[in-house]
Amino acid sequence: MQPKIAIIEDELAIARMYEFKLQKDGYEVRCAYNGEEGLQLAEEFHPDLILLDLRMPVMSGDEMLAKLRAADWGSSIRVVILTNISKDEAPASLRLLRVDRYIVKAHYTPAQVVKIVDEILLQNTDK
Repeated sequence: MQPKIAIIEDELAIARMYEFKLQKDGYEVRCAYNGEEGLQLAEEFHPDLILLDLRMPVMSGDEMLAKLRAADWGSSIRVVILTNISKDEAPASLRLLRVDRYIVKAHYTPAQVVKIVDEILLQNTDK
């Protein structure tokens, strides 16, 4: 069974780029374009990992993550923050919401992000 990845990113071109790279690497991928859609996607899709942007319309990534962690079904989903907000500017609440990695998009290529996803998921399963 393919590992499932949810990409929650408001910039369509960026979401599609990561979707393409991850599908090419053998993942089942679905996208949402704001935090509210992302929360609904996570509940229905039950991803193994979420790539989550922070600054989005309707509901921010940190708000979405707080709601995800408060739900029984969302408490153990692996989450990678994928944003252009530096760690210093990130909401302090993220430290309490169990994030696997914090990636600043501008500092990593899509291939490097896929490698990080592989590493995180290999900690749990044999992909």
